[in-house]
Amino acid sequence: MRKRRMEQELNHPRFVGVRLSDIELELLDKKAEILGVSRSECLRKLLVEKEIVHRVEVVADMEELRSLVEAYGKIGVNLNQIAGYFNTGGERSLAMEDEIRHCIAELFALREEVLKMAGDFERDYRGG
Repeated sequence: MRKRRMEQELNHPRFVGVRLSDIELELLDKKAEILGVSRSECLRKLLVEKEIVHRVEVVADMEELRSLVEAYGKIGVNLNQIAGYFNTGGERSLAMEDEIRHCIAELFALREEVLKMAGDFERDYRGG
């Protein structure tokens, strides 16, 4: 029996130390006893066989998001009108070029706002 245990340990050459509370150690010992394995083997089984579910809760300023979505919608309507104009044979004009530039500038401004919000979220999420 001892030789078999030594062979198993040789298959695990890396050491990882873990600090546990008294309660956590007691739970580990109980699980290991139930499985009939060592603490290390129990931890390896939990690591390999147990799926850990990671949940992230996203908290957002809905009013700000709503206003961004509305702004994107208005820009989208403008771009669709411009596309429709050109698709029906409309001629290129300075006014149309100005409108296109205006829409593009609005899109870039909104992009900056979204990136700023994402940066704020990322910083808040990381705890910075």
